[in-house]
Amino acid sequence: MPLRILIVDDEPNICSTLQGLLEDLGHSARSCSSGEAALERLGQESFDLVFLDVRLPGIDGLTTLEQIAERKLEVAVMMISAHADVDMAIRATRLGAFNFLEKPLLPQKVSLEVANFAERQRLENEMRMLRSRVGAPPELIGESLAMQKLRADIRRAAASDSRVLIYGENGTGKELVAAALHQNSARREKPFVKVNCAAIPRELIESELFGHERGAFTGAARRKIGLIEEADGGSIFLDEVGDMALETQAKLLRVLQENELTRVGGTQPIRFDVRVIAATNKNLQEEIRAGRFREDLFFRLNVIPITVPPLRERPGDVRVLATHFLAEIGGEQGRRPKTLSADAASLLEEHYWPGNVRELRNIIERLMIMNDEAIVMPKHVRSALPGLSAKMDDQLPPPAASATDGALSLRERVEHFEKRLLENTFREAKGNVSEMARLLRTDRANLHRKLQRYHIK
Repeated sequence: MPLRILIVDDEPNICSTLQGLLEDLGHSARSCSSGEAALERLGQESFDLVFLDVRLPGIDGLTTLEQIAERKLEVAVMMISAHADVDMAIRATRLGAFNFLEKPLLPQKVSLEVANFAERQRLENEMRMLRSRVGAPPELIGESLAMQKLRADIRRAAASDSRVLIYGENGTGKELVAAALHQNSARREKPFVKVNCAAIPRELIESELFGHERGAFTGAARRKIGLIEEADGGSIFLDEVGDMALETQAKLLRVLQENELTRVGGTQPIRFDVRVIAATNKNLQEEIRAGRFREDLFFRLNVIPITVPPLRERPGDVRVLATHFLAEIGGEQGRRPKTLSADAASLLEEHYWPGNVRELRNIIERLMIMNDEAIVMPKHVRSALPGLSAKMDDQLPPPAASATDGALSLRERVEHFEKRLLENTFREAKGNVSEMARLLRTDRANLHRKLQRYHIK
């Protein structure tokens, strides 16, 4: 989410360097050189975040921070200083500062802090939206047998405190499943903390997970509470845990074994009570064989495995999801929801959906914005999904290994591919076996045997 950021520092080099870094990260950044100018700017424009130097000409940074609080200016403040001490950091925190960074500002540290702030903003927005829906748990849309089983698995798993490992391709909704597990558990009133293990730099992930003490490393100007501590009493979601570095895996394993952690640079062990929910889009057993994932950590996390089915394995849910997204996106954008024609829905069902539910939602949003007609017709779907005109064989990649069963044999892979091909052709031919035989260039007797074998009706 792009942020509007104001930099307040009387050193032009710091302003220009920090502004360039923030704009490279995709944010909009402006600067001024005094507290008075900052207060005037904040009274006229809307900003999400302020980088505020402590030492400024005129009123200093702490006084400016105090004025921001008194005037009820809705903006988060990140204090920066080359001469920080504990008392100053405590005072800034009491005045409402989001964080305190020590100069010189390290690009990686700034990037991480801004990313953390943006993530918190996103989560707060989501929480407000959830509250507006009277605390309803996250929705898992679909009535297929696969989705009914998934919801049943979530209900059973949510009733316990056991660790859960969620398997699924990108875009299937693993984060939604994790949120549903938390919302349906006895921990629902406590924090739900998400960690994207693939997005945090390797050298910073331990500090993010376990926290650090002041002076633990360059730039550690104050004690930082780690995300595991933040989740105390609630749940922590380790997304893309398969991308975690081996050395971090070893430390996480020890923490999970003992149910206690030690902050980076600290000596005092800290007990915690957190339910761990992890997710991956990788085959962790293959990662273990390749030496990229620890087997002992896998067994710690894989107490209750839950697999989120890809969209291509539940084509009957495509129409339900598309209708839901048309209404949801229409409401978000203040537009009248469109109607999905039966033929357009059939075309959507034929697509392979390599990006799964996320891809479907993006396509529906495109259809909402780029089409002025009240009814979504096949021509609109073809325009949004040019790949539909390609041969069906081109939409069927070789089947992947099961996330929980290890690599498939050659025979199993061939059968998996054959079943997917027959299912798609069955839908294309609208159940007409003669038409299927013509499209696949095979005789009807052989085709009937295969349809019976794979229970395709």
